[in-house]
Amino acid sequence: MKVTRSWKRAALAATAALAVIGLIAGCTTSPGTAAPTGKAGASEEIPTVKFGYIADFNGAYALAVADKLGLWEKFGVRVEPKVFTNGPLQIQAMQTGDLDTGSIGPGALWMAASGQAKVVAINGLGLADRVVALPGKGIKSVKDLKGKKVAVPQGTSGDMIFQLALKKAGMTSSDVEIVNMDPSTIVSALSAGQVDAGAIWYPLVQTIKSAQPGLIELTSSVDFYPANSFPGTIVAGNDYAAANQKTLVKLLKVLQAANDYREKHLDETITLTSKMLKVSEDNIRSNAENILYPTTTELVTQSTDGTAAKWLSDLADIFVGMGKMDKAESPKDYFMSKLWVEAAKK
Repeated sequence: MKVTRSWKRAALAATAALAVIGLIAGCTTSPGTAAPTGKAGASEEIPTVKFGYIADFNGAYALAVADKLGLWEKFGVRVEPKVFTNGPLQIQAMQTGDLDTGSIGPGALWMAASGQAKVVAINGLGLADRVVALPGKGIKSVKDLKGKKVAVPQGTSGDMIFQLALKKAGMTSSDVEIVNMDPSTIVSALSAGQVDAGAIWYPLVQTIKSAQPGLIELTSSVDFYPANSFPGTIVAGNDYAAANQKTLVKLLKVLQAANDYREKHLDETITLTSKMLKVSEDNIRSNAENILYPTTTELVTQSTDGTAAKWLSDLADIFVGMGKMDKAESPKDYFMSKLWVEAAKK
């Protein structure tokens, strides 16, 4: 597995908080996402997939690469991209039929593990989450959060890392004042000093640092890895996944080709994603460097030898401990591992 991160490398200044907040809250589609014109065969109906993503490197790079390389046309699938601020909102949209599939982080996987969606592929291992504190608040460790006001995007990977951090420190949620906020609001609140601390992820951490240069990183997902792995995934609505497996294989062929391109051309992929999202390359790089990406071939093995299923099962155990659900389903009931394998066939 190639590691595309550098823990000792300080990311450069990112775009201002308001620019990123406007991006996350205001975008509705990926600019320039091409629809194929029929190379899959004139008599073959080309399916359109309503695809959700989060406006960061992991969520958007495959879309940017697919546009650049003409992968939609090559593999005979159209995509209708829709931007979201987090994974739970995507799965809710799948349940209403407003979305077919999407790229989500590990924090929303409790919804798949509780039977609300299907995992159709692993999309990297996320190590971007942080618990951060503002300078001048007397907070130097997680234990110092006792009685402090902490902004948390509930149901997301930020919430997950925050709960793990509290448990490690021998604390519970009742020891702090939790303020439930969506990610963009957390950026604003921390940048303006309206809360003491927050649970959030890169590249938004880097954005906050541009307004609060002394921001303190109390703990991160790195501190829990590899004992705990945090897989990002491609998920699909239950009904959609049951009825559209051929289309999902076509979509995964696009994502695999984009994954292969990123593997060999990381700098170019960062540039393409930066242009698509209209944010700085430094902002995008700070996210890319906090993700572990298996190669397409490695993921074929991991999807079939039980490795990926264990990632999901271990993560589900964390969610049960957090009280997100009483009992998790077995990964074999919600992880459609054979789709990635099928898509990888030449």
